[in-house]
Amino acid sequence: MALLEIFTFPAPVLQQKTEPVTTFDQELENTTQSMLETMYVSSGIGLAAIQAGILKQIIVVDLKSGEEDKSLREPHVFINPEIVSSSGRTVSEEGCLSVVDFRGEVERAEYITVAYQDLSGAAKTIEANDMMSICLQHEIDHLNGILFIDRLPLLKQKMVKKRLKKLANDDA
Repeated sequence: MALLEIFTFPAPVLQQKTEPVTTFDQELENTTQSMLETMYVSSGIGLAAIQAGILKQIIVVDLKSGEEDKSLREPHVFINPEIVSSSGRTVSEEGCLSVVDFRGEVERAEYITVAYQDLSGAAKTIEANDMMSICLQHEIDHLNGILFIDRLPLLKQKMVKKRLKKLANDDA
């Protein structure tokens, strides 16, 4: 599979909303495999299709992405994911493959239930807590044009975005 380009803030594509997947075929399978490969090479634990400029509701997650023994990895593919219930609150430090060189504390739901489809289009649900809950919420946010830095307190959000834009302009 081919590695995908990961867009970084302030790329406008990251603020777009994605469209539901309606065709479940080999192209979708190839896309998710490329997403997983890109996520592994980039040392991430989650990747939304929008981060690669693909405007579809697709996310991949593997909390064991960093395992040197590839047989220990646990890749998950979520098509058209939607949080259908949530409870509790937790705060954790997040980073993002699309937000280079910055991590920040974000408040999220502690427990969530996500409805989604698998690669064949079959309806599924997953109940998640801890890191899986945080990662799913983070990636589902991407599908709605939301970055984790958009969830920071307003003053910090403005400072971080200004700094990141300056860094992006310096690199251009």
